[in-house]
Amino acid sequence: MQTIYGDRAKCYNCYRPKSSCMCSHIRPIATQTKFIVLIHPKEFKKTKNGTGHLTHLSLPNSELFMGIDFSDNARIKEIIATYESFILYPSKHAINLSHANPLAEKALHVKKPMAIFLIDSTWACSLKMMRESKNLHGLSHISFDSTKRSEFKIKEQPLEYCLSTIESTLTVLELLNQWQIETIAQEKLEMFLTPFHAMIDYQLHCIQNPLHQAVRFKPKKS
Repeated sequence: MQTIYGDRAKCYNCYRPKSSCMCSHIRPIATQTKFIVLIHPKEFKKTKNGTGHLTHLSLPNSELFMGIDFSDNARIKEIIATYESFILYPSKHAINLSHANPLAEKALHVKKPMAIFLIDSTWACSLKMMRESKNLHGLSHISFDSTKRSEFKIKEQPLEYCLSTIESTLTVLELLNQWQIETIAQEKLEMFLTPFHAMIDYQLHCIQNPLHQAVRFKPKKS
């Protein structure tokens, strides 16, 4: 006998099984900044613990693209051409949002709205996405001081201060507030991780109560 989970009805909004849909927990935040979530195909398939979709659904002014090489993506080219675009990527040349306003040096002549690209992937896959997507090479990198510990209890992070995509996005939003690029109410920021926490609680419940999970079986093909 072979256990299968792929035949469960899926919510095509949050891309999770309908039995664990997180849509009711999402607390959207309106932003002036546009966010672009670039999600690796492997991450796209993760229905249990992926946070890229939750990030996108939590930010009405955002777009999500799935792939590895975005060099020929017409919409991404358009965004880069019409926005003052940055990518969250911790390179040695990155502008540290914890200490610097990314628009400070451009304030006198910047007329374009701001856009921030987010990569939702493992570190190794992110490197490949950055390398192959030539249209991302000219974007200014931004980063922040890693002072928070991830609350991702169901997933082991590669390093002590690594955060999930939605946790990293919250830190970015808080720092954009600090530099008065955004004016998001504190209570909205405090609710931003609600779907993330709900997802973790659901997975922990499944781990602790395995017999409560809906499991289907079918014979192996000979």
